[in-house]
Amino acid sequence: MKYLLPTLALLALGQPLLVQGQVPAAASSATSQGQLVGTVLHATTKQPVEFATVALLTQTSGAVVASSVCDTGGKFSFPKVAAGEYKLSISFVGFETKVVEHIQVGSSSPKLETFLLVPTAQQLGEVKVTGERELVENKADRLVYNAEKDQSNTGGTAADLLKKVPMLSLDPDGNPELRGSTSVRVLINGKPSGMLANNIADALRRLPADQVKSVEVITSPSAKYDAEGSGGIINIILKKNAASGTTGSFTATAGNMNNSLNTSLNSRRGKLAVTSELGLAAYYNRYRSVISRTDVLAPSEFAELNQRTFTRNYNQGITGRLNLDYDLTEKDVLTLGANTELFRYRGTRTVTSTYLAPSLLDEAYSRDVEWPYADNRFPSVDVNAGYTHTGKQPRQELSVLGLLSTSVGRQAYFLNQTRGEGIDYRETNVNTSRNRELTLQVDYAQPTDSTGLLEVGSKAILRTAGSDYVIAADSLNGRGLVQVPSRSNQFDYSQDVYAGYLSYGFSVRKVYSFKAGTRVEHTRVTGDFVSSEANVRQQYTNIVPNLLFSRDFGADKAQKLKISYTRRIQRPSIWLLNPYLNVNNGRSASSGNPNLRAELTDAYELGYSTSHKSSTLNLSGYWRQTNNAIQNVSTTLPARAIFPDDTTNTSVLYNTFQNVARRSTYGLSVTGSTKPNPKWTLNATVNAFYLTVKSPLLSVGNQGLMYNGNLTSAWTFEHGYSLQASMYVNSRRILLQGDASGFQTHTLSVKKELFEKKGSLTLNLENPFSRTILFRTDLAVPDSYSLRSDTYAYNRAIRLSFNYQFGATSSDPARPRKSIRNDDQKKGEGGN
Repeated sequence: MKYLLPTLALLALGQPLLVQGQVPAAASSATSQGQLVGTVLHATTKQPVEFATVALLTQTSGAVVASSVCDTGGKFSFPKVAAGEYKLSISFVGFETKVVEHIQVGSSSPKLETFLLVPTAQQLGEVKVTGERELVENKADRLVYNAEKDQSNTGGTAADLLKKVPMLSLDPDGNPELRGSTSVRVLINGKPSGMLANNIADALRRLPADQVKSVEVITSPSAKYDAEGSGGIINIILKKNAASGTTGSFTATAGNMNNSLNTSLNSRRGKLAVTSELGLAAYYNRYRSVISRTDVLAPSEFAELNQRTFTRNYNQGITGRLNLDYDLTEKDVLTLGANTELFRYRGTRTVTSTYLAPSLLDEAYSRDVEWPYADNRFPSVDVNAGYTHTGKQPRQELSVLGLLSTSVGRQAYFLNQTRGEGIDYRETNVNTSRNRELTLQVDYAQPTDSTGLLEVGSKAILRTAGSDYVIAADSLNGRGLVQVPSRSNQFDYSQDVYAGYLSYGFSVRKVYSFKAGTRVEHTRVTGDFVSSEANVRQQYTNIVPNLLFSRDFGADKAQKLKISYTRRIQRPSIWLLNPYLNVNNGRSASSGNPNLRAELTDAYELGYSTSHKSSTLNLSGYWRQTNNAIQNVSTTLPARAIFPDDTTNTSVLYNTFQNVARRSTYGLSVTGSTKPNPKWTLNATVNAFYLTVKSPLLSVGNQGLMYNGNLTSAWTFEHGYSLQASMYVNSRRILLQGDASGFQTHTLSVKKELFEKKGSLTLNLENPFSRTILFRTDLAVPDSYSLRSDTYAYNRAIRLSFNYQFGATSSDPARPRKSIRNDDQKKGEGGN
């Protein structure tokens, strides 16, 4: 904890500012004093707006003179104010900020009229009518995709949803990519989640899209964010009730690829807000593949491998979520939350293989592999707590947050190999994994004037993980199943990250905005193999600066230009470090690498955005440079290196991860939306970039142009009908040792609103014109091997969803809450 002391000391110095009096008024030289009093009411209901912030500013410079928070009756007062000219700023989350100019204060101040705040969302009876919000919004440091406005998401999964988010794509394994980089951190409500610890691709397929409110894509994180995620941060925001009253929803989906049932119940009464959710989900997928590989055994001596596989996966899960928000006082808020998931899966795979080499007659064999429900399960639990104290000045805040995330997993398969007339080999595998993550975080924000904000904070992330894997084999020699020591081990791993940051932002003339900060992170890594003397010991400190400048210009400040720079870190997660050796294919093997080091990336970005009437346009040019990139590397090894008892002259393709490459990405992304008429909406995004990846160590490199994009068209008809069509295109992917083919998907959805807009029925068709999608990978290393893998994924899907919302609410919004953002580990299958 010694790494936290400097930052905590800085926080301690800042504490007196939180409890001191206010900034002196510009008119403090005046001898007379006056009094300002008023009431803030809801513009529609005429009810008091509790806890609204009222700031008294000087008329000329805008400096904060004093601030107050409305009581439960919506009243505020400034009992002693020096004579002069001022202006009032009244704000509260969920309402438009109201500014009252040229308020004269003298010895006898006139009585102020009641102030009405206009809400940004209104409720009419039991039907919630939300103010028009764009499907895609562009903000200073992030892009927001409002998933709840996209009707084609109904009944789908988060994996389906992410394909429609600008700048995002999924690789063939289902791992998210941001501008072509898999070095991203995925968060749920700004926090890490145990459900993402084992396999992020499967976790996204299990998360129902109906639970997702929006997705934030953060490409220029400030110093307040963790330094991890060289490609950026993907923050999935789940739906949450923000209005007073009791509401709920029920959604049922039936289809040929996935089925789900989700319910929610939310209540806000006075100081307490409760959000609860329960969901059941099941999804099914299948694919077949054809693999052809040529191995170079010696000069002019080759071997040929031909394999065919057919795989089916069945996944089932139950999820639950409970969050409590309680206003201790008008300045103090306590939050408690818990998320849990119990997931299991069953899979079957059939592999037929033929390997032909000189002086070797390898009779064709087949392998049947089964992963049973009872032996493949992954429960996880997240518990979080937070406390926030709001100071006397606007934006002055102290927050303390904690998070405990745990997950365990058990994977097992049973393999039978048939050669000739009967079974000649059996194998079993049991891999037990565990993950625990404890996070403690302190943040403090202190305004310096009406636009300036100083932020400091500290954070500790303490991670422990482990994997205990046992392989047992039976060669039908009468000994039965016997453990294979060379393929069995226990790996224990811990990673502790201690961080502190300082950030300052301000605006000039309401046109120019600046933000600069520095984050310092110290990392300690230990890893031990219980059944051997091998271990991992790493310790390093990184200084991570960032800069952001923006300028608003044009009519009504509708145009924005921004420039940013940041350095990012990508620490490998247990998914990439786990040395468990997977060889159920028989002719290929894969494992993680416990000796991986963190990769460092420098990211530069130039962006422009504009809007005119109902149209918006966002342009962004970027450059990312990584000098020790983590890459997926494939090499051929003698079969005896994997199977010690093997006496044949055959080869096995071994896949792992290494810090072996320099990676440069130069790109341009374009996002736009328009409404040709009030009933028709068009949204489009295109991201194109040139990737160069080189490995001096391996004497190999690759480069080329890549792109992805999507187009969505939505039309609203009379009588509650609406139609939406979308298409997604992803080009070929450049790999260090080859490339992977591109693909495209298309979706059509029809929606009918029911029961006075409280219910709806949605029919979705995915890829109705193509039964399968081809994913082709070509890899080659001169004088070693060449490989082509064709995978045909069955992706034609149809689903029907029914949704019903109930309950009555008022539009008194909840107070803003703080959350932990652990955006600091590389996941997925490596790559670009």
